[in-house]
Amino acid sequence: MKIYKLNKENGKKVEKYDSNLATYLKLVQTNEIANIGCMYIDPKGILGYHQAPVSQLFVVVQGEGWVTGEDQKQINIKAGEAAFWEKGEWHTSGSNSGMTAILIQSESLNPQSFMKIK
Repeated sequence: MKIYKLNKENGKKVEKYDSNLATYLKLVQTNEIANIGCMYIDPKGILGYHQAPVSQLFVVVQGEGWVTGEDQKQINIKAGEAAFWEKGEWHTSGSNSGMTAILIQSESLNPQSFMKIK
């Protein structure tokens, strides 16, 4: 598992379209079908330990919680951070106070091409 920090310093200034003070941080680019959804984990909620059917990018947009990789060591994660699991990697996530994440799943995710590891 890798944890990424989503911050505008890693993005690129948008200069097209008469833009001003705007930054774009690309998260992923796929050549294959991708599923994009929203995961809500309620307070005291857990998404059980399972294998990733395809590579997954778990982008926390609200709240905070924790994620694990195959070692099952909990790593704290909060809004503005993302966890990445490779296809087949065992993992889980949960939150004591509630957390909302955008979940991007695809055979061909490569977030390290766009973001820096935390």
